[in-house]
Amino acid sequence: GGNMEGKEVRFGIASSALFAVVTTDASCGAVNSMHDSYTPLGGMVPLVNMMLGEVIFGGVGAGLYGILIFVVLSVFIAGLMVGRTPEYMGKKIEAFDIKMATLAILVFPLTVLTFTAISVVMPESWESGSLTSLANKGAHGLSEILYAFTSATGNNGSAFAGLTANTVWYNSTLGVAMLIGRFFVIIPVLAIAGNLARKKAIPPSLGTFPVTTPLFTTLLVSVIIIVGALTIFPVLSLAPIIEHFLMYSGQTF
Repeated sequence: GGNMEGKEVRFGIASSALFAVVTTDASCGAVNSMHDSYTPLGGMVPLVNMMLGEVIFGGVGAGLYGILIFVVLSVFIAGLMVGRTPEYMGKKIEAFDIKMATLAILVFPLTVLTFTAISVVMPESWESGSLTSLANKGAHGLSEILYAFTSATGNNGSAFAGLTANTVWYNSTLGVAMLIGRFFVIIPVLAIAGNLARKKAIPPSLGTFPVTTPLFTTLLVSVIIIVGALTIFPVLSLAPIIEHFLMYSGQTF
């Protein structure tokens, strides 16, 4: 058994789920099944993949800068723990680099959550508005709006098809979200790159925290989970997570 809704028989459940994960780990956007028809937690997986900022495969045309931002932040935290100025690839990580990394990390959730919140509280009577575009209400409706802005901001392109996005409101706000999600992340990353390029390389010392060890890998994953995932956990708890429990109580949307 399993949930075959929205999936083609020739692909089946496993291949459809794999494709959904891969297409949202990178900024691909192609789909071979309807993500909107997944179970609540199943639909949450591609949503979280995009919300973390393409940290697994990297973005198409963007590369690895999504995870490098978290690397810079992790190196800074490691430097605080050993009591030395953090270093990465022989370059000191200083206040400016951390400010830019923090800005790049905050741009995504601020954009997604702000537009999602405005869309939810807008009057339903407005013809070009947000709630009138929903095919589903309740927690799943919130998931559809959240997925739309996450996909647009994250340079993905996939969607929860229950949302009719061809309205004045969504055409406008999704376009602005695309603009912010691209340039307001790329600009801080370029600022970090330019700042590091001007610095002189320093040889490693006993106080240098190695970034090629399992310990740093664990630290990096922890930072991604704590900084990235916990930032979006509150809205996820109001959308796919609560929908999961409502589904088991017999309520669907």
